[in-house]
Parts: sequence; C-alpha cells; structure tokens
Amino acid sequence: MIPDEELDLLRTVLSRNTVLTEVLARTATMGLPGWYLTAGCLFQTVWNVVTRRPPTHGIKDYDVFYFDAGDLSWEAEDAVIRAGRELFAGLPAEVEIRNEARVHLWYEQKFGVPCAPHTSTEAAIDRFAATTCCLGVRLEADGRWRVYAPHGLSDVFDLVVRPNPVLAPRFVYETKAARWRELWPELTVLPWPETTSSMEGP
Repeated sequence: MIPDEELDLLRTVLSRNTVLTEVLARTATMGLPGWYLTAGCLFQTVWNVVTRRPPTHGIKDYDVFYFDAGDLSWEAEDAVIRAGRELFAGLPAEVEIRNEARVHLWYEQKFGVPCAPHTSTEAAIDRFAATTCCLGVRLEADGRWRVYAPHGLSDVFDLVVRPNPVLAPRFVYETKAARWRELWPELTVLPWPETTSSMEGP
C-alpha cells in the first residue's frame, strides 16, 4: 500500500508535464478497458523534476496500455490505434496505444523469448524489464487518479533502476538502462542478477 502522501507527491510531480496530463485526459475519453498510461513517460517525468530538467526531457513516447481479450485481431487493435492518432493529433508527443491481451502473439518474434498471455493490463506492467518501469496511471470518471505501482515509488524518486528478470531478456534491460544513463547520468543502474543469467543457458 502506497502512502497517500507519496501518491499526492507523484501526482504533483507528474502534473508538471502538461503533455502527460493532456494524454491522460484525452485517453480517458476513449473508453478503453483497463487502460493505463505507463512506463517511461511517468518515471522519466519524475527523474526530470527531481534533477531539475524540463519535464519532457528525454521522453520518447507516451505508452497507453489497455486490455481487450474479447477480440485479439490486429484489425481491432489497429482501429483503436487509428482513433488515438486522431485524438492525439496536435500534441507534441508520440502516443503509442497497445492491447496487452495481444502481446503474446508477437513478443517472441520481437524479443526472442516466449511470453505467456497476459491476464490484465496490470499483469503486463508487472513484466517490464525494470521494476522502476512498473508504474501505471489512469484518470477515473470522477477525476481521481488511479495509480498502479507494485514495487512502490521509492526507486523512481531515488533515481534507481532495478532489474525485473521475469520476462524481458537481459539485453533489453541493459540496452534501455544504457540509453537512460546517457540522458540522466545521475541514475544508479543495478546489474542484472548473474544467477538468472546462468539459468537461461548459454
């Protein structure tokens, strides 16, 4: 359970990024099941505020996850992506929308390891390459922010990048961490656990 004061601080900090708050507001109008704004745009906004950089510094895109297991066709997901493209037109940001119920259909081809089907958007967030990435926020109908942070917020605010070896291969974590260190040299990047690496085989 995350203390209310930490949640309040997170909202205050993320609200410094007006692009982020606009993405939240517009996504809330789409009616996507189980959606969250997630990953880099969140923790990188925190890093920027903590290190006194512009709030949007280094943010490559804004990831919106949703979960619709009722239709796993590419056509259904593409229709949502195209609707989002129109909705977010004019924003100085790239917004990527993905149905997390479909990830297992393409993950192995892209990353080289199989992925069991996700059971929810939260389950997908749980499998990010770094625990620091495991963060999601959405805007509820009553205007409240719903925050999903299974590993808490301490590492995010302390600029610690911690591996999460549950799905993504080691190279994914190390590639991302190297990019982040170039943009935020203050980060402490913890190493991938060697025991996990040895279990993966040669």
